[in-house]
Amino acid sequence: MVKEITSIQNSYIKHLVQLRDKSRERKKSGLFLIEGKREILLALKGGYKLENVLVYPDLFPIEQLDALMNQHSPAITISKEVYQKLAYRDTTEGILAVAQAKNHNLSTLRFQHQAPIILVAEAPEKPGNIGALLRTADAANVDAVIIANPRTDIYNPNIVRSSVGCLFTNAIATGNTTEIIAFLKAKKMVIYCAALQESVHYHTQDYTKPTAIVVGTEATGLSNEWLENSFQNIMIPMKGEIDSLNVSVAAGILIFEAKKQRNFE
Repeated sequence: MVKEITSIQNSYIKHLVQLRDKSRERKKSGLFLIEGKREILLALKGGYKLENVLVYPDLFPIEQLDALMNQHSPAITISKEVYQKLAYRDTTEGILAVAQAKNHNLSTLRFQHQAPIILVAEAPEKPGNIGALLRTADAANVDAVIIANPRTDIYNPNIVRSSVGCLFTNAIATGNTTEIIAFLKAKKMVIYCAALQESVHYHTQDYTKPTAIVVGTEATGLSNEWLENSFQNIMIPMKGEIDSLNVSVAAGILIFEAKKQRNFE
């Protein structure tokens, strides 16, 4: 039996609006919203558990729910008014899900390779940049992404949207800079910091050992704590008039150099 909700005054719908808009509510409940079929399927593939699937039947036929209902997730049909209240994206597909957040402590990380590649981003501010970093990490199939000193929770709907589901395909951890550095050293990772100070061109280094590539914000770069613990600072030679790149673009160049040295394995 599929439940139906037609009013935006419904208490559960009001709760979902809070989940969408308030980081505090997401942290308190351990739940967050996912919008879009591809994103929902990637979340399921990534081991996320769904509390509910909400469908606006005029846009997403209820018959197409089979792939999701096989996961034993309850389904709720919603009215156009309710869907418009909940939907976050301009392009709509008529389907949302309420999912359980994961634990992102450093201790949860498990690496695919004996000599892992990890992308570390310190204090990224813009959700769009975080989403782009996650897309880059997914494309390169890095072993993990670590967010140091996060400025927003990773289930911010702008991150879910801009990562196009790569939030769910990456192994992700968060923590403060001090504990992350201690974690990397305990794992015998070679730390390369993207910075201009005392740096060498990125392509001159050996990334075949366990490697952590650390990037900061375009505006402020990396904190001194990272620079003091860097094995080697690396830079991308700039041949134009500007002296910096968007953080996700820079991360992509550095990560794919490391992958190239490993024959893209």
